[in-house]
Amino acid sequence: MLLHLFSFTQLHHAASKINQPVKIDGNLDDPAWSEIEPVTKFTTSLPTFGKTALKKSEVKIAYDNSAVYVGAYLYDNPQLVKKGLTQRDVIQLQDVDYFAVGLDTYNNNQQAFSFFVTAAGVQGDARMSLMGNSTASDRTWDAVWESKVSMKKDGWVVELKIPFSAIRFSNEPIQDWGLQFGRFARKTNEYSTWSPEDPAVSGTMNQWGKWTGLKDIMPPLRLSFLPYMSGGFRTSPTPNGKLTEYLKSGGMDVKYGINESFTLDMTLIPDFAQVQSDNVVLNLTPFEVKFDEYRSFFTEGTELFNKAGLFYSKRIGAQPHGTFDILRLALDSPQYRILKNPGITRLYNATKFSGRTNKNLGIGIFNALGVQMHATVKDEISGRTKDVVTEPLTNYNILVLDQALKNRSSVTFTNTNVLRNGNSRNANVSALDFSLFDKQNIHQFYVDGRYSNIWGYEGNSSGYKADISFKKVSGILQYSAGTSVKSDKFDPNDLGYLANNNTLDIGGDVSYNIFKPTRLFLNHRYALQVLNSYLYRPFNWQTFTFKASTFFLFKNFWDVTLNLTSQPTWTNDYFEPRVPGKFLKRAPIYLLYVSGSSDSRSRLYYFYTFRGAESPLPHDPYYDVEQGLRYRFSDAFQMSVSTIIELDKGNWGFGYFDPLSREPIIARRDVKTNTSIISANYSFNARMNMSLRMRHYWRQVHNTNFYDLKDDGYWSERPFANGYDQNFNTFNLDVFYTWDFLLGSRITVAWKNALGADVNIDGITNNTYFKNLNRVFDYPHSNELTLKVVYYLDYLTLKRKHS
Repeated sequence: MLLHLFSFTQLHHAASKINQPVKIDGNLDDPAWSEIEPVTKFTTSLPTFGKTALKKSEVKIAYDNSAVYVGAYLYDNPQLVKKGLTQRDVIQLQDVDYFAVGLDTYNNNQQAFSFFVTAAGVQGDARMSLMGNSTASDRTWDAVWESKVSMKKDGWVVELKIPFSAIRFSNEPIQDWGLQFGRFARKTNEYSTWSPEDPAVSGTMNQWGKWTGLKDIMPPLRLSFLPYMSGGFRTSPTPNGKLTEYLKSGGMDVKYGINESFTLDMTLIPDFAQVQSDNVVLNLTPFEVKFDEYRSFFTEGTELFNKAGLFYSKRIGAQPHGTFDILRLALDSPQYRILKNPGITRLYNATKFSGRTNKNLGIGIFNALGVQMHATVKDEISGRTKDVVTEPLTNYNILVLDQALKNRSSVTFTNTNVLRNGNSRNANVSALDFSLFDKQNIHQFYVDGRYSNIWGYEGNSSGYKADISFKKVSGILQYSAGTSVKSDKFDPNDLGYLANNNTLDIGGDVSYNIFKPTRLFLNHRYALQVLNSYLYRPFNWQTFTFKASTFFLFKNFWDVTLNLTSQPTWTNDYFEPRVPGKFLKRAPIYLLYVSGSSDSRSRLYYFYTFRGAESPLPHDPYYDVEQGLRYRFSDAFQMSVSTIIELDKGNWGFGYFDPLSREPIIARRDVKTNTSIISANYSFNARMNMSLRMRHYWRQVHNTNFYDLKDDGYWSERPFANGYDQNFNTFNLDVFYTWDFLLGSRITVAWKNALGADVNIDGITNNTYFKNLNRVFDYPHSNELTLKVVYYLDYLTLKRKHS
């Protein structure tokens, strides 16, 4: 097995240039195709590596002066080909067959473009990049390209035309590109590729073949415009009645290829309203909650800016910091009525400049300018209105220099900078990362350093972070060891995200990976991990954590994961008390969980997670049950339901500060958390669909005891204090209709409904989940209805029409 792993022979395919036009109609009868030598041998990657693909495939690829053309004849029984309709870019766990092509246009094994088409004609694309020792795919990247599918009596055919304007490449007279073809057959869950991709080898792009001898291709002028117009209204409940806002906006996204390698992306007066609502929770921890990013401008093509982990794009265009101050003002002082209180920070513009030179130096520059936001309140007694600044004018900047080296290695410099009007708080963070792989792609050595500097009239501080690790990244046996230190003043959170600083961690892991099928399993894995954590300043031990896990993929495509996590000794929590120098002693804990899912090919798909934990303290059981069902009613319509039920009878944490001494008071509490999500998707055709997502989250906190915290981290009980129980509900309903009416052009209608802010549902009378859910609909909700039209304009197309 080991000898096979590292005796990789790279496949080559000679490039063919055509002079005859190819009509993208899902048929391979154009004269140009008859002259192209096909690729026919495909090797399975999943579920088993190394076998000849069950079904025959013939793939042809060619190019001319403006585009890459791909034609694939995929032999199969047409009745067995899965043609489920999905949203663009969505294929995981879907009932689809698809064909994919990957292009590593700089031939450096570090970034590439991938395009796929399902048997129903749904397009998908992604930008692939090397992140650490694995490949990341950015599916929010949407290029403009053509494809067509047709069904035949012995299979199906797909044709693709990928314009040079959709990708980047050098202007060398003769070029070699990395190349991969892939085919997924849903009936057998078989993914096969032209160039074999061994799952035991770290990385994918480094296992692709080569498309050799592309001659005299010139990168075209890449200039496109995406003007948009949007309008709608939003109603929001306030203590003084309903607030209605009429929403109207217009702007434009611009993409300009400065040269063959670099692209300038600009968004002018962006509108980010039509995105999924955040999964808001009641946070009982001392750390900030991190939310997923759904805005395409901040996810598309940002892999270079994210390489150092210093870019948390939700900082940009977030809710103004003073929004809740205005709500509290109206709540505490009834004479004030809110006339305007924006829920998001608008941007004047945002710009991305990125690309890679022919010496494999990646350069990225990002800038965004946030509008100074105001709320307007009216004093009902005096009749006067006043504007209150809720967010200052803010400038965000990122600079990245990423030099790709041989053998997937790289060195990266990153700088982030945030400047605020009024000099209240400004921030600068710099990072240097080294990632080195050996020639055999077996081992990786990684080291990085970060330095942060905060200044302004709110205060000055500076800190650092450093990491070093050594890993064996390929083979049956894989392992790693490393250490990480974050000083007590390190703070990247003006533009990045860090849950907590002031730690020193030392740890390692080892895994044994069986990729060959056995009598029961298609593959299985065993892993161990240990982590010893210290407080950086003052230097004190915190925790020791041990984890053991196993994963099994059965031959019927069901899977199971077992995990045991233990902190076997009393530990020191220096963060929960919220006061420097204080710490809370936490009891040993043993957490066991099992998770898994059924065969996703079935109409009914089931997934689950069961967790349970115990400690030596009496009467403190913990369990967490997560279950979900997805049912596929037809090729066009499917629904899913998931629930999470969590009960923690012995939750220890910060309760409140003593009103007199200001010392932290620790609470022991019963915490019940329930989350329900219902989602549905209906696709009218390959370019039009409607989606719905409804989420209700309920967390009830019932305090049973309060304690004074001693200097040794233990506690002594104090008189019970009423008024600190919590009963928190949040509800969101998001409905989106999208229609890609032309290539690159889209109409979106969005309706968003949410429970009003600061709703306090009585937790004593409403002490069950369904009682809280019923009460959610008794309170005023905010509603937002918007229509957005985006139209794609390509300069080259416009030029041809007018020439």
